[in-house]
Amino acid sequence: MNSFRDSPFFKIYVCLGAFFCIVMTGMVGYISIENYTPIEALYMTVITLSTVGFAEVRPLSDAGRVFTIFLITINLAVATFFIAQLSSYVFEGEFSRTYKLFKMKNSIKELRGHVIICGFGRNGREAAGIFTNSKRDFVVIENKATRKDDLPYEVNYYLEDDATRDETLLQAGIENASALISTLPDDADNVFVVLTARELNPKLKIISRASNDSSVKKLKTAGANNVIMPDKIGGAHMATLVISPDVKEFIDLMATQSNEHFSIEEIESAITISLEDLNCWKQTGATVLGIKTSEGEFSLNPNSKTVVRPGNRVIAMGAKEQLRKVKELLG
Repeated sequence: MNSFRDSPFFKIYVCLGAFFCIVMTGMVGYISIENYTPIEALYMTVITLSTVGFAEVRPLSDAGRVFTIFLITINLAVATFFIAQLSSYVFEGEFSRTYKLFKMKNSIKELRGHVIICGFGRNGREAAGIFTNSKRDFVVIENKATRKDDLPYEVNYYLEDDATRDETLLQAGIENASALISTLPDDADNVFVVLTARELNPKLKIISRASNDSSVKKLKTAGANNVIMPDKIGGAHMATLVISPDVKEFIDLMATQSNEHFSIEEIESAITISLEDLNCWKQTGATVLGIKTSEGEFSLNPNSKTVVRPGNRVIAMGAKEQLRKVKELLG
């Protein structure tokens, strides 16, 4: 039903359906009131609705005349509505907008491993910019008409709807998504989005924004993998820029910069191998920054004797081609 309503021809279908109902009503009316045969009733209905002015099949009774007046009045109303809708589609660009939205929603159904961004404020826009640089597909959900033409990047998938609704998240392809970021300004809405998203996709990685300390535990209980407090991070960032400004700027650059020549990725290992045997630098040119175990523990700047096991994630830095070779080595 929803896909039918989303069709760019939905209003046209409604008009055609209404016209068909009028024809059927006319046939039933003439058959029951004037005792016409079905073909006579159809003929009488068509010449009445088309106003061509041919002669009646047989002289009408008073009841038949009243019914004909009713039929003509209803037909004029439907015809007026149809012309208005057609004019809106052609001259106001409504068809073009509806068709683009319909095509976009169908394209979202084909996405796999994309990220859903709930809320397109400052945090949402920043995340979208990083995903654009990383060539990662993302779908934005925002319940307000936010200008997208003043952005330095293009937003291909944008749903103007309520992110707390199951239907909206399903339209965003949550069942096939790999992650969801909830950046809504209200913590209660974020909790609701996290709960709904976790129910619709238990394997989804969920990251949520929080404004209050008391909301962090609630969001994690609801199913968020990580909870970010922008105000706290902003304060810590400013303090670090005072203490170690160059180091902090360098780390920020590494975290946000991503192109063919430089990127930081986490690569899941399918084999058991030591870093010495992997010999990542000599074989690929990439650098191993750390390892995350399947238990969630990090090993930063690991030595050559460190063993990587299946399920561990190797955090490596290098060019796209170098990281591709690391993926091949790790199976």
